[in-house]
This record gives sequence, C-alpha cells and structure tokens, in this order.
Amino acid sequence: MSSSLILRSSLSKSILKRSIFRSSMQGRFLRQATSDRFAYVPGGPIYKGTVNDPTTFPPPSKTHGSYHWAFERLLSAALVPMTVTAFATSGTNYPLFDGILGLSLIIHSHIGFDSSIVDYLHPRKFPVIGPIIRWTLRAATVGTMVGVYQFNTNDIGLTELIAKVWTA
Repeated sequence: MSSSLILRSSLSKSILKRSIFRSSMQGRFLRQATSDRFAYVPGGPIYKGTVNDPTTFPPPSKTHGSYHWAFERLLSAALVPMTVTAFATSGTNYPLFDGILGLSLIIHSHIGFDSSIVDYLHPRKFPVIGPIIRWTLRAATVGTMVGVYQFNTNDIGLTELIAKVWTA
C-alpha cells in the first residue's frame, strides 16, 4: 500500500497521462492489425478462389457411406456360395436362382468398374471424359442386365451355362 502512495507522489500527473495514453494507443493498433482482413495466418495466406480452397465434403448419403461398403462386402461374400450352388443344382429347376446370380454378378462388376472410374478418371481432373466413361458404364450395365434376362428366360440360363462350361 505504501509503495503505491510513493509511486503516485513521485510520478507527475503528466508522465502518468502519457504512459496511459501510449499503452491504450498500442493496444488499439494491435487490435486493428489483428482484425485486418489480411491478418497473418500460420502457414501463409489463404486466398479464396484458387487451389488453396478446401475440397467441399459431399452431403451424407446411405449409398456412399458405410452402408455402401457393407453392401459391397456382403455381395462379394454371397457370390461364393451362390456360384458353388450353381454347380450343384440345375438352372432349369431354379429359374429364380438364375436371376439372382446373374443380377448379383452384374452389380458386383458394376461396383468394381465404377470404383476404378472414380479413382482414375475423377471429374475434377477429367471434366469431359470422366462423365462420358461413367455414363458408358451405366449404359453397358443396363445392356448386360437385358442380355442376362434374355439369356435366362429364352435360353438355357446362367447356371446351366456354368455347368456346361465346367464339364466341357
């Protein structure tokens, strides 16, 4: 307490006013410098509208998340017993099984090719050829589905074909 009284009496009021004014002005300049729109950012400035912009995250979707991954793994695992069953049974006795096996093989192939297209022909890097290849894959998948349907309904079927190829 006595030290503050000594300090007050020893310092003149003018010196005290100058020091308070300087400290308040320095704080004002520091606040202005940090609130400036070109403030220092660790790692360098980030300019909007260039390659420094972050990639936008896609909206959550059940077809592109863990459900999609689980479906792919379930379908891949289910193809093994379906193929073994195709060897053991006759396709003429189980036409529904022919359809399920054919559809499963087509969907499995489509998912695999689509993953390759997404990885190697991304629309951000290939804005023209990427969508063309993706739509070509979709058209080929639909064409293959029509062909397998025609083969299963108007011909011997997929499981009979597998049995004949295996014994040939």
